[in-house]
Amino acid sequence: MKGRIIDYSMSFGGKQRITLELDTDFREGYEALKEAPALEITIRRWRTRRSNDANKYFHVLVNEIAAARGISDEEVKRDLIVDYGTVARDEDGNKIAFKLPASVDVDGIYPYTRMYKEVEENGIPMKCYIVYKRSSDMDTKEMAHLIDGAITVAQELNIDTDTPDRQGWWESLKGDTNGKFKN
Repeated sequence: MKGRIIDYSMSFGGKQRITLELDTDFREGYEALKEAPALEITIRRWRTRRSNDANKYFHVLVNEIAAARGISDEEVKRDLIVDYGTVARDEDGNKIAFKLPASVDVDGIYPYTRMYKEVEENGIPMKCYIVYKRSSDMDTKEMAHLIDGAITVAQELNIDTDTPDRQGWWESLKGDTNGKFKN
C-alpha cells in the first residue's frame, strides 16, 4: 500500500503516534482491524516497480547476448539475474536460501539461484543456494542495476546498446505473450 507519513508525535506516557495518508481506500481494512488488540506494522520506503519499457529493453539485450553467444535466452537471463540481480529477502530482511540433496537439479525448482556451499548431512551430500528475485519482482533501482549489467555484457560482445527510443527498436519488436523477443 502506498502513502505518506503526515505527522509524528509522542505522548506524555511515551507512546508514539504516526498519522498516515494513504493513496488507496482503506475503509474495509480499517473496519476489519479496528478492534484488534494489537497489529504488526511495517513501514518502508516506497519503490516504484520496474516499467514495462525497462523490461522490454532488458529482454532485447538478453536476446542479442544469447544470439552472440549461441545459447538460449533463458540461460542468458539466468546468468544476468544471478550476476547483476537482487538477492531475495523475506519480510524481516533476511536473505532467502535453501539446501537440496546434491543429486537434485535446482533449475527445475527455481532458476535464479547461486550455490554458495556444499555440506553433508547424515551421509548425504547437500548443496546450499542463495535465491535471487525474478526481474518481474524488481523495483526500478534493482532493474536499472540489472540492465546496467546486461549493457556491460552486451558491450563486451560488441553489441549496440543504444536505447530503443534512440534506435527506433520499439516498432521492430515482435513479442509473444511471455514477453520474449525475436530478432
